[in-house]
Amino acid sequence: MKKTILSLTIVAVTALCSWAGTEEYGKQMKQTMVQPVQECWYGDTEMNVSLWGTYAFTGTSENAIGAPGFFFEDDIGDRYLQADHAWGGGIDFKYFWHKYFGFGVEGFGLDAKRTEFNFTGTPTPGGFTFDKTEDRRLVPGVLGTLTFRWPIGCSRFAPYVWAGGGGIFNGGEKDRIVPAGGGSSTTVHDDGTDKFMGQFGGGVEVRITRHIGWINDFSWNVVDGPRNNFGMARSGINFAF
Repeated sequence: MKKTILSLTIVAVTALCSWAGTEEYGKQMKQTMVQPVQECWYGDTEMNVSLWGTYAFTGTSENAIGAPGFFFEDDIGDRYLQADHAWGGGIDFKYFWHKYFGFGVEGFGLDAKRTEFNFTGTPTPGGFTFDKTEDRRLVPGVLGTLTFRWPIGCSRFAPYVWAGGGGIFNGGEKDRIVPAGGGSSTTVHDDGTDKFMGQFGGGVEVRITRHIGWINDFSWNVVDGPRNNFGMARSGINFAF
């Protein structure tokens, strides 16, 4: 009888230890299988606000400074910015409804400098005499954009391309010589005009933190006529929410 009780006790203890070992092993397996989820730098839905500076350059080789550009303004030089280059800055708002796709609004301003000609009087025997002054003015633009970005895995880097369209304002002034009577002439300055502008470009963003990124890109801007087009190189900070 004692042997039977002892045998049953040994079997029970062995089974209990075996069950406890199996449970502990199962817990270890679960802990091993559960891996921490890696946080990506770009979210599936984001609101982005970007502040940037820009350098713009025109698609022509000169800005029509001098008599040839004054008399034959349709033949040489940029017709809208009327400068070889300009500095400026801007801001854009984008909402990414998907990790890869976003739409937004962009606004910018360029400090465009042109040469203004002034002539009043009677032509001299040797030709015309002009006064030239520097005319600095702000050329702003507002556009709607559609962006496609491609985050590289869960890394900090995300190349992107975009296209958009909108308006650009306050460029395209003209200086014209008109008869003033009595054989004399004078200069008339035509104010700037507003134009439709299309824009397309590409660049890359590097996330410094989950919510702050550094952007660098280039865009080509198409304004009414080939002598109005210009490029913009931009660099700035993006805030992601």
